[in-house]
Amino acid sequence: MTLLSVAQMNSQNDIEENFKIIETLIQQSKADGAELIVFPENFVCFAAGKQCETAAQFESIQQRLEQLAHQYQIWIVAGTLPCPYRPDGSTIADGRVRTVSLCISPEKTEARYDKIHLFDVQVGDSVGGYQESKFFEPGSEVVVAKTPFGNIGLMVCYDLRFPELALTLRAQGANILTAPSAFTYTTGQMHWQLLLQARGMDSQCQVLGAAQQGWHGEKRQTWGHSGAANSRGQLLSMVQDEGTQLITVPFDLDEQSKIRESMPLMQHRRLLQF
Repeated sequence: MTLLSVAQMNSQNDIEENFKIIETLIQQSKADGAELIVFPENFVCFAAGKQCETAAQFESIQQRLEQLAHQYQIWIVAGTLPCPYRPDGSTIADGRVRTVSLCISPEKTEARYDKIHLFDVQVGDSVGGYQESKFFEPGSEVVVAKTPFGNIGLMVCYDLRFPELALTLRAQGANILTAPSAFTYTTGQMHWQLLLQARGMDSQCQVLGAAQQGWHGEKRQTWGHSGAANSRGQLLSMVQDEGTQLITVPFDLDEQSKIRESMPLMQHRRLLQF
């Protein structure tokens, strides 16, 4: 059995202050005996309009996170960071950036996932409308990272609403799905817990949803409730308090194998034409 941690944060626009909290959460995770910690979306800097400024520091931020992973001998799913270039190194020419989730081992960065589904929606909150595609370029590659305790399928926030991505990650060998998120208060209240459990149920993967919580500036409010669902879709743990929090949950590959064998959903699945 392995222990895995999921963080909740209220990140603001001060990178150094956020890093202090990040290191404190890593220390707490290690004290709990965890081998992995998952951070939320925008965990290093949460500030509207500062994507390009933060993206210019992508490599130095990545190096700092690699140093923390090495120092504490822990795997890190580095929430999301804005990045000014694609995985092949080419620069995004139109002023947009990509939303990138990194999987970092104690030795190095093992995998990079660029968020595929962008949040272009109308929400009944103080912001009203969100148009991520104006500031971000979508990724196109599905990514599974191999670890000693199971394969991690990398997802981000809005990706949770698309079961076909979770199923593709499962088909490519994922045992665990990570979902760094910054759900709005409105949509999170309605769907966050439901989505964590649904993706666990239909993929038969453990789902780790690390969330932002609270106010970020004067307009943006996130739902929080970082949580984890098991391979049956049952809720293992969920944060109910505000601000910086951490939960640590067990993961057992042998137990997951038994769940999948007793109900072989992937073998039973039929592709239907619409």
